[in-house]
Amino acid sequence: MKKQLLSVADSEYKNFIVEIKNKIKHSQLKAAISVNYELLHLYWELGELIVKKQQEYKWGEAFLKELSNDLKKEFPDMKGFSEQNLRSIRYWFSFYSEYLIGLQAVSELEKVKNLVKSIPWGHNQRIMYKCQTVAEALFYVQKTIDNGWSRSVLEHQIESNLYVRNGKAITNFDNRLPEIQSDLAKQTLKDPYNFDFLTLSEHHNEKELENALTSQITEFLLELGAGFSYIGKQVHLKVGESDFYIDLLFYHVKLHCYVVVELKTEKFKPEFAGKLNFYITAVNKQIKTDYDNETIGILICKDKDNIVAEYSLNRIDQPIGVAEYEISEYLENKLKSSLPKIEDIEL
Repeated sequence: MKKQLLSVADSEYKNFIVEIKNKIKHSQLKAAISVNYELLHLYWELGELIVKKQQEYKWGEAFLKELSNDLKKEFPDMKGFSEQNLRSIRYWFSFYSEYLIGLQAVSELEKVKNLVKSIPWGHNQRIMYKCQTVAEALFYVQKTIDNGWSRSVLEHQIESNLYVRNGKAITNFDNRLPEIQSDLAKQTLKDPYNFDFLTLSEHHNEKELENALTSQITEFLLELGAGFSYIGKQVHLKVGESDFYIDLLFYHVKLHCYVVVELKTEKFKPEFAGKLNFYITAVNKQIKTDYDNETIGILICKDKDNIVAEYSLNRIDQPIGVAEYEISEYLENKLKSSLPKIEDIEL
């Protein structure tokens, strides 16, 4: 029997093993999600009871210490019953409870409860302590679910104020894209983009900005957001007898389209939109396939006048978004000149 088993084609057996492994991993993931949900369901009920009893009997903070000791004695193998964690559980329930009271529909109330129970407890703690409002908190909860953010990525997004910047770029997407794609496309853009991970002088040029972004492509992709896939820089296009080069080209896997990114280290000018419009048209004609949606463009400038940007995009044929970028701290020119160049380090 053993020899007969080994006589099966290697490729068939390998495919079989891969299939079984995937099923097991999928089952493990579902189990982990289920365990997490049940734990947070317990935390929610516990938080509700703590708030209710403290209000009803006027129990002070010493109550939490006593409760912690009793629960740890009764359930010595179960974590999460420290006095500090009980405070966090109470705060978690209190943070959302007033917002939930204002919801009229039971379905909406349950939706919010299910959302916050669908991400790990550690993520919930960071969100509730770092966010000012429930609306902001739910934004990060949903983004965590949609993008599978780790705890560190979540912290980065909160600290970079994604809630305020998300979907704020000036665009003409409403008039240039189908409604479903337009809404999603607007949510992929930010304003401003935070490039604090770069080390540049205040008077950097576009080439320096482009090289700095592509040399730290992981951080740049993280700032762009989920779905962006980097294709290349200075992508060559031959139009007629002339050569053109796109600053940066991406593909967005959720929008199913190419994204042309142009960088400007000065204030927005109307002619910038015209040039990007030309590049998008060229990509649509030369690179885009029938399986891709219409290409969009993102113009990232050092500064802009929103009204000028809106007027400029009004007559543009292609879907374009205009946003600023910011860098909190610049490298002193004197210090920069004393640093070795990348080429020197690589020698």
